[in-house]
Amino acid sequence: MADDTILQELASILNEVADVDPKDVTPEKSFVDDLDVDSLSMVEVAMAVEEKFGATIPDEQLSELKTVGDAVTYIEQHKS
Repeated sequence: MADDTILQELASILNEVADVDPKDVTPEKSFVDDLDVDSLSMVEVAMAVEEKFGATIPDEQLSELKTVGDAVTYIEQHKS
């Protein structure tokens, strides 16, 4: 799965969970600072990512994913 596909799927998840406009979801955007995604929403995003990609994101790892690009890279490395 290409990074672009992961990015599109992540944009869709963020739209569903946190009402983020998919066109605002780019690799350099910060979840908190740019997209206003709070920690509770990030947990929901992590659960959706696990369901969609089979990539489990442990809580301690979730706090380290600061940007959309960080998440795309993590998903690429951990997807099943």
